[in-house]
Amino acid sequence: MRLIVVTVLAAVLLLGVAQAQEPVERGKYIATIGGCLDCHTPGYFFGNPDMTRYLGGSDVGFKVGELGIFVGPNLTPDKETGLGNWSDAQIEKALTTGERPDGRILAPIMPWRALAHLTKPDLAALVAYLRSLPPISHKVPGPFGPNEKPPVFVMQLTAPEGVAPK
Repeated sequence: MRLIVVTVLAAVLLLGVAQAQEPVERGKYIATIGGCLDCHTPGYFFGNPDMTRYLGGSDVGFKVGELGIFVGPNLTPDKETGLGNWSDAQIEKALTTGERPDGRILAPIMPWRALAHLTKPDLAALVAYLRSLPPISHKVPGPFGPNEKPPVFVMQLTAPEGVAPK
């Protein structure tokens, strides 16, 4: 019985600590466990992420079936090449519905369906964190149609012959 009480108290204390985090700190935690670094930081897919350009946009594209090739964009608040001209509401909408301010739907590899389950405070914290990053000027190329030749390395999933994705 004592072990159960201690376990419950520890869980309550940890939850309280997590909720007591400042929004930017909480947003950093969410971005870290969410793997944002992977697709949005140059060098990551080569085993050497360039942390001086953290979340500044990838240097590798993803070929997504017949949709084309997509490069993880710059998530920093740079006004020319990043999210600097997007409102908080526009960033939240893209993260939770997959829709950009221009109406384009994000590539299916973007996990917006999972991010749609973030609580409102966690979503706001993630946006606050993205806003806190130093702006990095880096315009990623693309998107590219399925027959276009991108100027970046491309990752591609290939289905076995005769098997189509569901």
